[in-house]
Amino acid sequence: MGLGLKPGDPQYRAYVGPPEDYDLIAAMTFNLLTTLGLRQHHSLLDIGCGSLRIGRLLIPYLNQGKYVGVEPNEWLVDEGIRRELGETLVQIKHPTFFFSDSPDTISEAKIAFDFAVAQSIFSHCGLDLIKGWLAAISRSLAKDGALVATFLIGEEDSAQTGWIYPDCVNYRSATLERAAADVNLRFEILEWKHPRQTWALFAAPKFNSTWFKDRPLTWNAGLERALSQKNRP
Repeated sequence: MGLGLKPGDPQYRAYVGPPEDYDLIAAMTFNLLTTLGLRQHHSLLDIGCGSLRIGRLLIPYLNQGKYVGVEPNEWLVDEGIRRELGETLVQIKHPTFFFSDSPDTISEAKIAFDFAVAQSIFSHCGLDLIKGWLAAISRSLAKDGALVATFLIGEEDSAQTGWIYPDCVNYRSATLERAAADVNLRFEILEWKHPRQTWALFAAPKFNSTWFKDRPLTWNAGLERALSQKNRP
């Protein structure tokens, strides 16, 4: 399980973040996506899918061929399949994987994605890379599609460029809002819990978010308890 290892250590769970949060991050992300409207017939792009921390829940849930993961480290996906998902589910569900760190890879899928997710990706990206991903995603999202992503809020924007890992970078909400607007995406902060980061919505023009504005996103009480217990000294 990698417990006791540091984020970035060469173990399939530890490499993608704190191993003790592996299950919690997967559950909170899956619940957020389905609360926002993800259903089994939708297509979904998992950016930085890693060792399938989230993919191990999404691939069985989505219909055949509806999951696409992008990940530069092929060994992580191989370990995720071997240790978390299983070859049988891969054969049944036919997920697609692109082993690349380039945002332009998305266009190779030739799919109008209904949803995309970037959990703990923008928190390790220079603004140049964030803008590249947002531009690529905006071209591939359905007109009523949406990206959900986490980032770290700060009073100043990081000046670093490219991929920064395992270190983290901060951005002002206004900076990401401007980056989203530049590619015709609507930016909103989501009131959805995360151990360290903030969830944001990057919505295509016709994505309907009014229904959860009238009925605010509700954090699952069971996950709330799990988070509070885990954070006890």
